[in-house]
Amino acid sequence: MKRILVTGAGGSACYNFIESLRDNNSGEKFYIVGTDVSRYHIELSNVDKRYIVPRVTEPRYFDVVNTIIEREKIDFLHCQPDIEVEVLSREKDRIHTRTLLPRPETVEICQDKMRFNTILRKNNLPVPEAYHITSENDLEKAMEALLRTNEKVWLRAIHGAGSRGAIPVKKLEHARMWIDYWHTMKDLSYGDFMVSEFLPGKEYAFQSVWRDGELLMSQARERVEYIFGNLTVSGQSSSPSVAVTVQNDEINATVSSVVKTIDPHATGIFCADLKTNKEGRIVLIEINAGRFFTTSFFFSSAGCNMPYYYTKIGLGENVVIPTQPFDNIPADWYWVRMIDMGYKLIKPGEWTSEDLSK
Repeated sequence: MKRILVTGAGGSACYNFIESLRDNNSGEKFYIVGTDVSRYHIELSNVDKRYIVPRVTEPRYFDVVNTIIEREKIDFLHCQPDIEVEVLSREKDRIHTRTLLPRPETVEICQDKMRFNTILRKNNLPVPEAYHITSENDLEKAMEALLRTNEKVWLRAIHGAGSRGAIPVKKLEHARMWIDYWHTMKDLSYGDFMVSEFLPGKEYAFQSVWRDGELLMSQARERVEYIFGNLTVSGQSSSPSVAVTVQNDEINATVSSVVKTIDPHATGIFCADLKTNKEGRIVLIEINAGRFFTTSFFFSSAGCNMPYYYTKIGLGENVVIPTQPFDNIPADWYWVRMIDMGYKLIKPGEWTSEDLSK
């Protein structure tokens, strides 16, 4: 039985990753160890052993994690939080077990949303028009340029997940106040923000696993509704309460071209966020390199278990991937979930409610 260490195990993304390993179609069993910096939510994690560890930015982190690796005889480590992906990709040699992380340069590009946008634009790849904001004067010029052709703009932090610091704005004064709020409360400054055209159309997520520049498996979905999206300032988050599978050649071609552009030898996990602009074209917003989306168990339940095969590859096994590079799940399969209510995979014809609304 292979022994797997999962960091950030108290998060819902790791819950999905662990459930995918537990529920693989091969019937393979894993001994799974989870770590987290907090003792609370890791209690909900379906692991065999739990450890509380220092943050990855603390000096003791590597000593503590390597002690766990040696004590538990770990064969492979998967890290889920962005900050751990960043640090471990850069310092793989300090971890005493196998990993399957992208190159540190690739992670660095993907975690800087403005730099990522600039690189793609220079390569004529579809991204939203965007500007780095380093001063109040920059903000004024960028908003003036964007509002000539857009009803509103999208202001957000350059670094961070979950739509960090994101808000749609129509007025310069609102943008100023938003940055001032984040500066006062969260110690972010003008240089930490970017502003881009607002994308009004459908939003998509593309999850994929790569090995040395070869796309092994992927699947796209549309985010239909968001968990507590009605309560957020931006009206959305990166975590859907309702998602549906799609098969879309434009999405497939865009993401594969982008990944190959930023890393011709891409290895590991690459999860892309895309959205439709006012002209109806799908553009790429960002890529999360090295970690899975929160709802990876959606695809696993539907027959495309990327966490399982990613782990097998990471273990160095000569595994046969039983899927194709694109479109491994039929379109229009829904994943519905909500806090304290669980989740449900619903295929066409499986809806149980009677519609009397029309």
